[in-house]
Order: sequence, then structure tokens, then C-alpha cells
Amino acid sequence: MTKANDDVRILERCDPDLEKHVAMIADEFRQGFLTVESIGAPGVTVFGSARTAEGDPMYELARELGRLAVASGFAVVTGGGPGVMEGANRGAQEAGGTSVGFNIRLPHEQDLNAYCDIGLTFRHFYARKTMLVKAAEALVLFPGGFGTLDELFESLVLIQTGKIHYFPVCLIGTEHWRPLLDWLDELCERELISREDLDLVSVTDDPAEALEIISAHYMRKQQAA
Repeated sequence: MTKANDDVRILERCDPDLEKHVAMIADEFRQGFLTVESIGAPGVTVFGSARTAEGDPMYELARELGRLAVASGFAVVTGGGPGVMEGANRGAQEAGGTSVGFNIRLPHEQDLNAYCDIGLTFRHFYARKTMLVKAAEALVLFPGGFGTLDELFESLVLIQTGKIHYFPVCLIGTEHWRPLLDWLDELCERELISREDLDLVSVTDDPAEALEIISAHYMRKQQAA
């Protein structure tokens, strides 16, 4: 079994290398925590498809969001890969801000994109996912696949259950997200989630509107501190 599949062995019911794997995970968390502390600015974490090509409208919107985030005093944090992640990192770097990539080692290698000023590559998804939230004052999600949806719902659960303080969760692309939002509304009608849970998410086609929501919340947080 290759090193890329360490998680497979760790997540098996019995782990013959338990102590080694616990130490490895602890060290990865430590590196992640130190990297987050080094960012030096509040972060906006951006998620979206790695398959979105340069020139695609969503790539360009992510690039614009990166520029606007920097202009508003935020660092831009992504998963460090291509597609939407690259677009957001690129916009941040072009605007002279801090561009951060928390990459993941995969069987089909994903390299850190060229627009990251601070970069760290993880072996384990759970360590990486923690840092993507730990660095964030807000999340912005563009259209994406399983990974984007995973990050969306994990963050909503953490906010809903009080495991993290509330922060804005902004979805970009109203047409893309409408079926999901309709389904969430159905869950509410069936009393599987609460009506206020729907208020945890905002949706827009305009990165500037997303930044207004994020900046207003961050300002209120600073004033209350």
C-alpha cells in the first residue's frame, strides 16, 4: 500500500501502527496550526471545483473575489489546487495580498498552484479541513463536486452545533445552488432542520455582495470584542 493511502490504514478498525500514526497526525496538526498563525490577517476560505478552467466565468469570479477580499483586508485561503482555488489565489496575489494554499496529497497528484505565497501540503484530509476552517472568518463556495459539498455541510454542522462561532457562508452562483436550497427548504418543511438553519447560508452571483456580507460581520465581531 502506498504512502498516499495512509488514511486507508489509519481508518481500518485495527491499526498495527497506532502509535506511529497518532504521532504523524499530531505533527501534521501542529504544522497546520503554526501555518495558520503565520498568515497574519483574517482569512476568507474559498472552495470550488478543481476542474474549472481558466477563462470559465466561475474561475474569473473567483479571481475577482480574491482581489476584493484583499482590498477589504482579508487573506485568501484555498485548498491550494487548480480551478476555482487557483483563481481565488491568483486574484489575491495579483492584488498584493496574502494568498494561502492548504494542499492535499492524492493518489493522482495535485500540485500546489503557482499563486500561493504560503503553502502547506497535507497527507490527511481531516487535518487539512481543520486548517481551512481555523483560518477562516468566512467561507465562500463556488460550484464544485463532492469536496465542495463536504466542506459546505461540515461547516454548517459546526456552526449549527456551536462547535465554532458563526461566520458567513456565502454561495456564489444562484442557478447552480438553487436546487440544493430548494431541497433544504423541503427539509425545513418536514421539520428535519429548523427555519433559522436556512439563515446560515447566503447566495449571490456577485463577489462584491459576498464581501459586503463578510466585511459587515467581521466589523461587528471586532466591535463586540
